[in-house]
Amino acid sequence: MAPGEWVIEGLPEESQEQLRGYVKDVRATYGDHLDGILLYGSAVRGEFLPGRSNFNIVLLLKSYAGELLKKYSAVHRRWAKEQVVVPLFLTQRDLQAAALVFPLEYLEIQEQHRVLWGQDPFVGFKVDQRHLASQVLQGVRGNLLRMRQRYVEGGGSEDAITILLPLSVTALLPSLRGLQRVLGLPVLSQGEAVLSAVASYLGLDGTGLHDALLLKRGQISPGHKEVPRLFERYVESLSQLVAKVEFLIGQKSS
Repeated sequence: MAPGEWVIEGLPEESQEQLRGYVKDVRATYGDHLDGILLYGSAVRGEFLPGRSNFNIVLLLKSYAGELLKKYSAVHRRWAKEQVVVPLFLTQRDLQAAALVFPLEYLEIQEQHRVLWGQDPFVGFKVDQRHLASQVLQGVRGNLLRMRQRYVEGGGSEDAITILLPLSVTALLPSLRGLQRVLGLPVLSQGEAVLSAVASYLGLDGTGLHDALLLKRGQISPGHKEVPRLFERYVESLSQLVAKVEFLIGQKSS
């Protein structure tokens, strides 16, 4: 597939041009050692926000040789400022083993990705989900633990909270889609729909979670008096969510 043959619906043309330039650069860097370039995440789900969202990339290489990985350093220096984060490096050979350990991440990629160049390693691929429930539980509980740690690290300041909440809700959404899979519910892709559906199913007041998503998107700008209240609402919603997820997954495991 040539770099200019794809169009990603909902992604601004300027962002697509950036990706085409990125693909050209990566191909020139790796040549025959490269098997594929995949895009996943918000840019594919239709939730990409220029200036706020990152481009998430999978590079399918022929090996993990140190000299191949090191080659990417120059690419990263050129493209990090264009919101391209360091990619997930994979080989076709170890895809199955990696997906067994991290089913949540690989289900997300498999179901929401676009091939920018080369092979699609997920054609005919089946993610082993035997550890999915455990990873979902680890994801939501770990999110709450990290929230408390980072709040203390940031001194509980307004600036720290406005950085912390978007990071937390971004990390939470894949776990909630994983929860939908575990419970046999429809798996939704859009963040707002996921939060609303999970909150409704669990009987939660999801206001704190929803407000954090709006903050991430730049749709609300709480004043200095409201930021601590927003944090308290978010932590309360997240704490209730963790308790209910632990209960439901515990029931399914027993």
